[in-house]
Amino acid sequence: MQASATPPAVQIVPAGTRIALVLTHPIQSRYIHRGDDIYAQIISPVNSGTEMQIPPGTFVTGKVDKLQVKSGGRAELHLQSMSITFPDGYVAPVSGPVTLESNEGYALKDPGNRRMAGALAFVGGGAGLGALIGHSVGTSQSTLTTTLPPGCNPALPNCLSSSIPTAGSKGIDTGIGATVGGAIGGITAFVLLASSRHFFLDVGTPVDMVLTQPLSLQQNQISGAGRQSGQYPVSIQPVAPRPLPPPDTDHGTCYTPGTPGTPPTIIPGTPGPDGIPGPPTIIPGTLPTPGTPYPCP
Repeated sequence: MQASATPPAVQIVPAGTRIALVLTHPIQSRYIHRGDDIYAQIISPVNSGTEMQIPPGTFVTGKVDKLQVKSGGRAELHLQSMSITFPDGYVAPVSGPVTLESNEGYALKDPGNRRMAGALAFVGGGAGLGALIGHSVGTSQSTLTTTLPPGCNPALPNCLSSSIPTAGSKGIDTGIGATVGGAIGGITAFVLLASSRHFFLDVGTPVDMVLTQPLSLQQNQISGAGRQSGQYPVSIQPVAPRPLPPPDTDHGTCYTPGTPGTPPTIIPGTPGPDGIPGPPTIIPGTLPTPGTPYPCP
């Protein structure tokens, strides 16, 4: 009767063990779908007492379940399953679900071309609509304002009134409307870009994984992988520096100098034979022009 083969000895990596990894391929969430693969590499050894269970440089492959962006520039990669490939070719499956979480500040917002175009359209459209409203509300023609000399009694025949033209406000209201509309469009554009749920993680992004279930590893396999790792170290993907936030290029809105305009010139009329002045001669002034808005340097 043939004796049964002795099962290989195993080592257990306990649940709750934290494993540090780094992405070896970039992740752009808008193009990653459920079931797609993500690739990473373990950068710190996983030890049990004085024995190394998983050497640094071990590769990891996982199948995506869903991707989420969190506050603080973090991303969560929820995986259906995962496998660990040791340097000697030994593959250890990791039962899911597994969650990888990126370090703070590495998940960059990815609004996409459509949202960017929509944001620009909101700014331009808001300024245009505001200018149109201001143009329609403002008055385009000068109006005549009737004034009486000091102490003049309008009931007396020798009390002559004069009319002074007042410049219209259509140009000013158009400029104000464009500025207000552009500001409202800018706020709407910011909300549109900030509401995007897509993100980008570059190669070298550090991610952490916490085992939710114990991981069984064959003793003879990991011993050989540990010896090989010591003799022939695997090249490890360097951790990328934390991305710098984009520079603040919005320094507010500046305006080119406008012109205040000039008041009309009134030349009193020439007195007639009866000593009563004739109608005054009025030379119209110039209309004021609003300043042109532009981004402050």
